[in-house]
Amino acid sequence: MRLAPLPAEEWDDRTRDALRLLLPRARRNPEGAGPAMSTLVRHPDLTEAFLHFSVYLLFRSTVPARVRELAILRVAHRRQCAYEWHHHTRMSADAGLDDAGITAADIAGVQLGELDDAFDQAVLDAVDELEEQSRLSDRTWATLSQRLDERQRMDLVFIVGGYGVLAMAFNTFDISPED
Repeated sequence: MRLAPLPAEEWDDRTRDALRLLLPRARRNPEGAGPAMSTLVRHPDLTEAFLHFSVYLLFRSTVPARVRELAILRVAHRRQCAYEWHHHTRMSADAGLDDAGITAADIAGVQLGELDDAFDQAVLDAVDELEEQSRLSDRTWATLSQRLDERQRMDLVFIVGGYGVLAMAFNTFDISPED
């Protein structure tokens, strides 16, 4: 790893406090936080600021869970981010994820960039366009508008950007998925 998780002896109240937005008190420690959060807390101020945004994207955005996870998985695949891919394929299969309904066929389709449903395909196209051109085409915007309102489309753009930044950080720091 380019940046290893913060060693246990270096954790302090400020480090643990930086994770309060995402993790319950019992997991705000080197063992419970996992490799990503244990590495990010090397910079508690940055971690805390980014988690405000990230927690919004993951738990409070207006985007339906299925759309959010399709977008995150496509970002993870395009950016070759093993940590994000592993974490979100696992989350997508979790029945507790607002019934996102991500199937093995969907995950394979995300990797190919091809899904049978026209709206789901528009979500993948949106990720590809944002990653390649930093904007959405009129066609993709119109297709997304059929099922997403204005705020949801705004949130989707920020989900793609936010998870792109996270993938960039995880890849640069060499954060590997937990087993």
